[in-house]
Formats: sequence, C-alpha cells, structure tokens
Amino acid sequence: MVRNRPALVPELLRTMFDFDIAETSKSFLGSEALNDCDPREYRCDAAVMLGDPEKPSLGVIVEVQSRPSKRKRYTWPAYMAGMRARKECDVVLLVLCPDKTTAARCAEPIETGHPGWILTPLVINLADISPITDVDRARRLPELAVLGALLMTGGPETRPVLHAFCAALTALPRDIGGKYYDHVESRLPAEARSILREIMKTENYELQSEFALHYAAIGKAEGKAQGWAEGRAEGRAEGKAEGAAEGEARSILKVMAGRGLEPSDEERARIQSCTDKEQLDIWLDRAISAATVAEVFD
Repeated sequence: MVRNRPALVPELLRTMFDFDIAETSKSFLGSEALNDCDPREYRCDAAVMLGDPEKPSLGVIVEVQSRPSKRKRYTWPAYMAGMRARKECDVVLLVLCPDKTTAARCAEPIETGHPGWILTPLVINLADISPITDVDRARRLPELAVLGALLMTGGPETRPVLHAFCAALTALPRDIGGKYYDHVESRLPAEARSILREIMKTENYELQSEFALHYAAIGKAEGKAQGWAEGRAEGRAEGKAEGAAEGEARSILKVMAGRGLEPSDEERARIQSCTDKEQLDIWLDRAISAATVAEVFD
C-alpha cells in the first residue's frame, strides 16, 4: 500500500507522531536499495521521499515487521545512513507492526556504540490506528481505509468502516482495488464479511459491483452455479432503473466472455443499449448455457 500511495506515509507520521509535515508536501517513492558500492545490498521494504524530487526535504524508511528481529537492530541504522548519504536530507525510520508485543520490541532504542547516537525507531502498532468512517477521507487516502477494514474485528463501527472501505475502492485503479478487496474480504470475520457483501449488493458502489460481477463470471465459467447467482444479483442491484439495466448488460457480457463467446460490435451494442429488464433477464439466462452468441438472441 505504501508503494501504491506514498502519501499514506506522511499521513501516518502526522496522525501518530504529530510530525510537522504540510499536507501539500509532495510524496514519491525512492529506491529501496540503500547501498552504494558495498557488495551486500541493503534493501528496505519501502522508501518514501517528501518534497522536491531533485532535493527532497525528508526521507522515510518504511519497514513492516511481523516479529522482532535482532538483525534489524544492525541493518536499520545502515538503511538510514545510506539514504541520508545518497539523498543528503533528513531521514526517519517508520516500523509497522501487527501487534503490541512486536511493536514494543521494535521501539526499543538502538545503541550504535557512538556517543549520543541512539536510534529510537518510530513504531506503529497497526491495531492502534483509528479506522476511517468518513467516506470523503476514505477516497482521499484509500489505503488508510483499507488498513481500517483489515483491522476490523466487529462492533458498532463495522458498517461505517466497511462503507468507507467500499468508497475507497472507487478511488483506486481497478486492478489495485480488486487486490485490496480480495485481501480484505478473505480476512474479515464472518459477520463483517456478511455486512460487506450486503453493502455491495444494496449500495451504489459501481466499481465494487464491477469486481463482484467479474468474479461471478469466472465462477460460472468453472461450473460454479452459485457464482452466477451472485453475479446476476450484483447486476440487478445497481440502484436506479437505468443503472440496473447497465449492470445487467455488463453481467451478460461478462458471462459470455467467461464462456468464450465473442459478440460482434453490433451484438455488443444491442445488449448495452437495451433498457428492457425482462429482455435482459432472458438474455442472461440464455448466456449461461448458450453454445453460440446467436443462441443468446434466438
């Protein structure tokens, strides 16, 4: 997520550590390789630079640490020194941890041996991040909304957090949003997963509906009848009548694509321009079993 949206890093620093970083500061990725000529390559998880790309004002080494590591107490200072020497700017170390115990261990000061040179990593226990419930903020920083959804364990905030997550997906490229959706849905508790699917089917999150239709089409192509039922439900849950027709038309085309049926430009236009829901239902039913494109319309 840091590589997809570097602006997530200054937001975390501002929110969790009160860093004085202007919201207008430009964020961009730097190289994760932090050595110059040593044959051993030191590579961090992500490197984010702030300010002018030619002369950045701050570099951030980002490390994701799932468990304490004695070795990191030696390599982290090397990462920072390498970036500082290469970019000639201030550098901070941000460590993201999944639990309180790992965060506490990673936050321990690192004595380098040189008088006064003690590195105290900036550590975030991801469970301490307040989940986003504001839809507009979720669209501005979608990865932060994804983090909130990933950390969802239940409770009264489940629905607003998942609403924000769905809204965040609409601000992302389809391929990235699809990966985030798969990742979050597979890790949600059963109750939260049920709420997420309800939101997808009843709210007008068009991009999310596109994901569900796509996966349903693949499921039917593999012989999974339930996948088709969900795909059809998504197509019919677009909201308004016109949106529902458009969703149904997309379902038909995805079903046909999943079964290797290639409509001509004229046939595709016929499906997309149809606003008769009953006719679209008939075509969708036929598309599930038709051997040819012609059979869909006959």
